[in-house]
Amino acid sequence: MSEIRIGIDVGGTFTDFALATPRGLSTLKLPTTPKAPDQAILQGVQQILREAGYAPGDVTGIVHGTTLATNAIIARQGARTALVTTDGFRDVLAMGDEGRFDQYDITIVKPEPLIPRWWRFAVPERLAADGSVLRPLDEDALHRLAGQLRDERIESVALCFLHAHVNPAHERRARDILQPLLPGVSLSLSSDVSPEIGEYARFSTTAANAFVQPLVASYLDRLETGLTALGVSAPVFMFLSNGGLCHLDIARRFPIRLVESGPAGGAVFAAGLARELGEDAILAFDMGGTTAKVCLIDKGVPRRSPSFEMAREHMHRQGSGLPARIPVIDLVEIGAGGGSLARVDGQRRLQVGPESAGSDPGPACYARGGMQAAVTDANLELGRLSPGDFDGSGIAIDAALATQALSEGVGRPLGLEPLAAAAALAEVVEEQMAGAAREHAREKGADLRDRPIIAFGGGGGIHAARIARKLGATRVIVPQGAGIGSAIGFLQAQAVYELSRTVAMPLARFDAGLYNRLYAEMAAEAGAFVAAAAPGADQAAQRTLFLRYRGQGQTLQIPVEDSDLSETDAPRLHALFQSHYAALYKRALDRIPVEIVALSLRVAAEGTAPTPAVADRLDRALPKTAPLFDLDSGTMVPAPQILRADLGTEPLPGPALIKDKGTTIHVPRGFDARRIQGGHVLLTYTGQEG
Repeated sequence: MSEIRIGIDVGGTFTDFALATPRGLSTLKLPTTPKAPDQAILQGVQQILREAGYAPGDVTGIVHGTTLATNAIIARQGARTALVTTDGFRDVLAMGDEGRFDQYDITIVKPEPLIPRWWRFAVPERLAADGSVLRPLDEDALHRLAGQLRDERIESVALCFLHAHVNPAHERRARDILQPLLPGVSLSLSSDVSPEIGEYARFSTTAANAFVQPLVASYLDRLETGLTALGVSAPVFMFLSNGGLCHLDIARRFPIRLVESGPAGGAVFAAGLARELGEDAILAFDMGGTTAKVCLIDKGVPRRSPSFEMAREHMHRQGSGLPARIPVIDLVEIGAGGGSLARVDGQRRLQVGPESAGSDPGPACYARGGMQAAVTDANLELGRLSPGDFDGSGIAIDAALATQALSEGVGRPLGLEPLAAAAALAEVVEEQMAGAAREHAREKGADLRDRPIIAFGGGGGIHAARIARKLGATRVIVPQGAGIGSAIGFLQAQAVYELSRTVAMPLARFDAGLYNRLYAEMAAEAGAFVAAAAPGADQAAQRTLFLRYRGQGQTLQIPVEDSDLSETDAPRLHALFQSHYAALYKRALDRIPVEIVALSLRVAAEGTAPTPAVADRLDRALPKTAPLFDLDSGTMVPAPQILRADLGTEPLPGPALIKDKGTTIHVPRGFDARRIQGGHVLLTYTGQEG
């Protein structure tokens, strides 16, 4: 039987579906049901299968990504969580490290820990840095603590003992004691979640895992039960933040690895397109209903990072969030989506986001009770969107409500007409997105001027050309299926598992036996996870060493191709580190010893799942022209509008609109648009704006 697979991306505003069948790829976009996201999923699975003529029993696989964990952390709406740690280290989560996101601001306020102090408990025990026992675990204290946790109605516990990444024995014994005493309570061990050096990052990652674990586990249980009731017997996989897949059991144990899973799917989608088109360096731009994401992709591979920062609070600046030591696709996400709300502050400055209307109540034009103007309302007022663009989504658009919200919330405080207010709102949000891309590129040392922008998500095609001009880019590619890019990316993903281990090893005393033993243990663990998600598939492994000069705080990641090493390989590793260091910092340091700090292993099922071409096309009658706001003249002008399927290879000059299922492409003055290979749309800056 041919494969019939469904990719499902649950966003803050819309839930996207991509159904891959032998006939092609069908798509669907429904409003997210925020209080119970599984409801929209079950509704959408039934609807997309019915429309395509398939039964639930025909499905051979489902890949799902969700923002549930991310949103719970940002909104601080997780479980009642306790921290159990070594006596004297109760306040590690509050103290953090010495990093400051603004070294000159004496009033700096760091983010509050997810676990408040009154639910952070210490027990007598102590391990040395080498894992030897300095003080045995006080088991009687744990028995007494269990009563306190029951009295506080704790739902989840993070076990974080000092140096547990070297020796997990005390954490495991504590789990064995607490588990029968606290039935139904989730337990997260730092030695399982993040077995790496650095107490603050390890504690923070484990606390976040515990904070969202009951919520995610309950959600996945309901989803699995609901799909079974529909008649779906196919395996369900979760999409991870590193761009890989895992089985539901792994997602229940380590929900922290689901943070950023939706945006990571978009990066995989854009990377596949870059390879298809032969583009060596691109900027992926994904704009949905709640957030916008940007990611640098080089040689068809998204940049990756061994860590991530959750819930940045101070203007999205690095260091103003909570650290999570998990492997992720390296991207930046900001609160700038179709539902981002506009407001005028006390100094008469227009602010947009990060607060979002989501799907309930949604922007004012959704007629669901939203009163504040959102980005979608502005696009409707500017003619970039029309009420008919939402047909099939279950949302009835009221353009008059958009005009009213813009007038009252933005126009009146600033003395602007609704049209001017909408233009101002769009300009602000586009500058915010361009600014985020600039900052991300600056941090990574990338030049955006020569990179084409691959734009997707429901709002990507609307804003990408204007953002390109702000960044100095001259090309924008809007791919087939852009409206549900992340869901399509899910279907292109491999089963992948990554893990790491801390090891303190000077290269001058390189212990090949320990090195090879650790990698063998990691390979067995990661290989078992990948085999569970992709039975029978060949596996490819990538080893990475984290090295630094002795005394440094930062490390360099050095890929190592060899399966095993011997002591004679130490000089080669030293030379490899020196060359990487010189390439990054212009010169190497000759007389400072080099040490290995950590090892990591990435195991992936080989091959990429085939994704058929998009079969869906928008098929409705369109007026030949539509009123569209032209920024250069400051007025509404009659602009050509066509269906994406009718766009040819001859350039269509802007201003113009190209309508597609799930998205609209706005071609501003100074750009033209044409169809290229694969049916994708290329917008090119011509410079002819007058």
